[in-house]
Amino acid sequence: MAKGSYHGPLEQVSETCWRIPRSYKEGMLVDGLIYADERLIDQIKADQAPEQVANVAFLPGIQHASLAMPDIHWGYGFCIGGVAATDPEEGGVISPGGVGYDINCGVRLMRSNLFYSDVKKQLESLMDALHAHTPAGVGREGKHHFKQRELLQLLEQGSSYLRGRGLATAEDIEHTEANGCIAEALPGNVSQRALQRGANQCGTLGSGNHFLEVQVVEAIFDEEAAYVMGLEKDMICVMIHSGSRGLGYQVCDDALKMLRGAPIKYGIDLPDQQLACAPIDSEEGQHYLGAMCAAANFAWCNRQLLMHQAREAFEKTFLKGFEALGLELVYDVAHNIAKLERHHTGGKDRQVWVHRKGATRAFPAGHPETPERYQAIGQPVLIPGDMGRASYVLAGQPGSMEHTFGTCCHGAGRQMSRTAAVKHAQGRDIKKELKARGVSARSHSWRGLAEEQPDAYKDVNQVVDVVHQANLAKKVARMRPIGVVKG
Repeated sequence: MAKGSYHGPLEQVSETCWRIPRSYKEGMLVDGLIYADERLIDQIKADQAPEQVANVAFLPGIQHASLAMPDIHWGYGFCIGGVAATDPEEGGVISPGGVGYDINCGVRLMRSNLFYSDVKKQLESLMDALHAHTPAGVGREGKHHFKQRELLQLLEQGSSYLRGRGLATAEDIEHTEANGCIAEALPGNVSQRALQRGANQCGTLGSGNHFLEVQVVEAIFDEEAAYVMGLEKDMICVMIHSGSRGLGYQVCDDALKMLRGAPIKYGIDLPDQQLACAPIDSEEGQHYLGAMCAAANFAWCNRQLLMHQAREAFEKTFLKGFEALGLELVYDVAHNIAKLERHHTGGKDRQVWVHRKGATRAFPAGHPETPERYQAIGQPVLIPGDMGRASYVLAGQPGSMEHTFGTCCHGAGRQMSRTAAVKHAQGRDIKKELKARGVSARSHSWRGLAEEQPDAYKDVNQVVDVVHQANLAKKVARMRPIGVVKG
């Protein structure tokens, strides 16, 4: 976490929204808007994340406001939980700090025909199988290796490339954001170093806050939406959180080096060098966008392979095929990405590049990019909490299009740095503590569990209440964890 707390202006606009006025700093082009309630705002002011919201308002071409979700906390350049839309026709820029190092880190949810009563006696065996089938931890390789020619095809085609190899179904692709592929991907813009790092990492979990979690549907809030999503009370689900691994990290690192001198070159005055950016239509901007989109396609393939391997673990445990077990993808959403989307803002329809850094798409019913299955209820929105509490499924609402460029929060949000979490965990057995909460944990290191202990995160229930009350997304179901695989 950034040192020091925020002492600038915060004006309450509504029960769920606070404003940093454009007048706060000379050079801000728009206001900053933070979605939170009175329970969360003091936590939010505890670090410099609101200052980052104000700094993002300097970006050329920014529309409406510099936005932040209730899981906001300090990050690189943009806060985590930050959202900004820039218009290329008004000199709009692209900023890697508004996407993040782990390009297209995201979440997918798989439901099943199994219920808790079917699983509880075999939970330990299931978790052993999932642990064995889920390569996790820093630098771990997966069982699926790709030669460079194959990897370039994967970066261009995304999830559909895996379908051609029998590793994805048509329904998997249909229920993945953007069908698991951004057409603007230019694999030739990805460096050799990034390709080397990604060649053997597709289908691996990584470390940090990434996880594979077995969950039980604990509560249903919207019966109709839950029915459409195939969710029932006490049903077993699997949630997967991972991104583009070393490939995406390298793409970001390469871009930041390339863009170091771009603000001076293009006459862009920034309050923070971590907001390094370039006009979208510039050579530098187009180079980063092509590489970023390729890394996003890699991340969708990574989560698809993780799900494929989870299906294999269930098949091994329950001695049935995944189709018979009803292991179907509910949805997959990205939360570290920039995408070209059409939005009505500033009195007209515009094509804008929406930066979502630790923020999740939440398109409503009827939106053309919402899958046909969910046209009547809105796109599924997945918000994981900490591994000892709960996670949520929501559905996108019209308010997201009106106020936040079709966006809501992506998780609970950290309230404790990783260093502080490790210090807080000294002398404790986190695995044993999770077991007392009914969660069977598998991890490759004590530190991995210590960094991600439940105390390190805000209460996801409070965070979800804000986006529900603000009409960005409505609650559909809450799931409690019963098993987790960590790096």
